[in-house]
Amino acid sequence: MYLSSVCWFVHQPYDCSMNLPRCTAEDYIQFLASSPRAFSCAEAGRVQPRSPFAAHHDSFNRLLHRLDPEPEILWEEAQPLVVRNQGVLVLDDSTLDKPSAKKIDLVTNHWSGKHHAVVRGINLITLLWTDGDRKIACDYRIFDKDRDGLTKNDHFWEMLLMAKARGFAPRCILFDSWYASLENLKQVRDYGWIFLTKLKGNRKVTPEDRRKRELDEVAISASGTVLHLQGYGMVRVFRIDAPNGVAEYWATNDLRMDAGTRQHYGELSFAIENYHRELKQNCGVEKCQARAAKAQRNHIGLALRAFLRLEWHFFTTGISGFETKLSLVREAVRSYLARPWLTLPETATA
Repeated sequence: MYLSSVCWFVHQPYDCSMNLPRCTAEDYIQFLASSPRAFSCAEAGRVQPRSPFAAHHDSFNRLLHRLDPEPEILWEEAQPLVVRNQGVLVLDDSTLDKPSAKKIDLVTNHWSGKHHAVVRGINLITLLWTDGDRKIACDYRIFDKDRDGLTKNDHFWEMLLMAKARGFAPRCILFDSWYASLENLKQVRDYGWIFLTKLKGNRKVTPEDRRKRELDEVAISASGTVLHLQGYGMVRVFRIDAPNGVAEYWATNDLRMDAGTRQHYGELSFAIENYHRELKQNCGVEKCQARAAKAQRNHIGLALRAFLRLEWHFFTTGISGFETKLSLVREAVRSYLARPWLTLPETATA
């Protein structure tokens, strides 16, 4: 009896798809790239093509907890899309809003340029390559000092070191005043790269009269003034008066940079602001509801890869990510209008 039962089990056909995951990283990426508003695992399950083997929301939830969140995967996809000896590298961070999160890992208090206040969220630091036409995220880090002990400046060093190892030779490195520490400026200089960054008005400099004082106390031209930055060396500083009356100071280690070049690089640096906005609006990077840090990291990494696809589509077709996603909704609306079913009883419409 026992032997016959074993023989029956051995001769049964084995379904090799039984133990395989029902969804892949690419499935989730395509969902993020196409979904108009809802970016949850539940919604990912609802919109799957009808099939006996279609992935359910649990499959996508398991996916986010199963994958190993590695920024190197982003670089593997971004590498063919960049020209490493052209363009510029822009480094900046953004806060992914999580205002109601009480039990989600990675959520801490951060300054938000959008809200102009300290808010609760996840801090995403990105290294972006752009030539003015393309904006390609090449590397990223998630701020989690409580667990890894790394500051934002540590992530800055790590990503630039990785960019150097990957063979980048950009025309300029652009970053905000937050990252303009003496150590970071020296690191960029040691790599043989040109930087352009903002300096705060209280940085100590020495002009031609050899009297050391703060930037706000020195007459600086919009076309650039060469000064000695305390602890670093000679830099060229440009003063830009903003419409609100606040002065901005841009500094570079290229002492021959003119105002036109500074303006050009300044405009290129704004690409990362557009990237942050589109990443949030089109790829749902803020919308993951999972609590575990691993799931949050995976969602963010997959959202960045979804952005790559939308950005490359825009570069090759001229159709923006917003218009691409709207066209999918437009097609669904067109199909509905051919046979609308939101109707009233005939007596109510007579």
